[in-house]
Amino acid sequence: MKLNLRNPLVFLDLETTGINVATDRIVEIALVKVHADGSEEVKEMRINPEMPIPEFSSKVHGIYDEDVKDCPTFKEVAKSLAKFMEGCDLAGFNSNRFDIPLLAEEFLRVGVDVDFKKRKFVDVQAIFHKMEKRTLAAAYKFYCQQELEGAHGALADTKATYEVLKAQLDMYRETEFEDAKGKVTKPIQNDINALSEFSSYDRNADFVGRIVFDEKGVEVFNFGKNKGVPVEQVLREQPGYFGWIMNGEFPLYTKKVLTAIKLRMKDN
Repeated sequence: MKLNLRNPLVFLDLETTGINVATDRIVEIALVKVHADGSEEVKEMRINPEMPIPEFSSKVHGIYDEDVKDCPTFKEVAKSLAKFMEGCDLAGFNSNRFDIPLLAEEFLRVGVDVDFKKRKFVDVQAIFHKMEKRTLAAAYKFYCQQELEGAHGALADTKATYEVLKAQLDMYRETEFEDAKGKVTKPIQNDINALSEFSSYDRNADFVGRIVFDEKGVEVFNFGKNKGVPVEQVLREQPGYFGWIMNGEFPLYTKKVLTAIKLRMKDN
């Protein structure tokens, strides 16, 4: 099924030095931009992470220090990547929990302002797990009836994710399902807003879910001793908590969201 798009949709996949959103770096990125008419643009590159690639990570994606030592750093390619993604919604496989948060960190780290919160996110893994609960290779075989060649290569995984989403729309176009509250809803719609809502796990204020919105739309902490407590309340009653997070090993985007809330409190 051809995607029904209002904006171009960029499918992305990252290969990285590890899985810590706050501290790990990109070593390879692949982007497939799908336009409303179905035409595609591809951008693929390896990136020097400016840190050693752990052996266990290299064994997964096959990229070693020697392979990227002469490649550009993220700072050198950030503006061209931002331009390529400008005005686009984003999609990937586990992208809401990993690829997009880590990419946002990389942009913040080099001072390139990309407002991801204006985009719609479609996580193909979330749709797959809610409907079938397997991996990308299994998803590709299940939906596309093919073996995934070159798994853990960024471009192969990115293209497979695009093919899986189209096949999901074909397969589930008449399938009703239950939401988190057990309410039966209409089939998945070929619409980025609907796909973005369906493939989200939580109502995150940041990317990694340290701060989330409660049922009333209020930002609350989602971890530690203040889990479930409104952020503004914590900042008023525990003034040292802000500094603890800002000086801790939290993602830069989480710190950015927290700072925005603190500044908003001063203006009110």
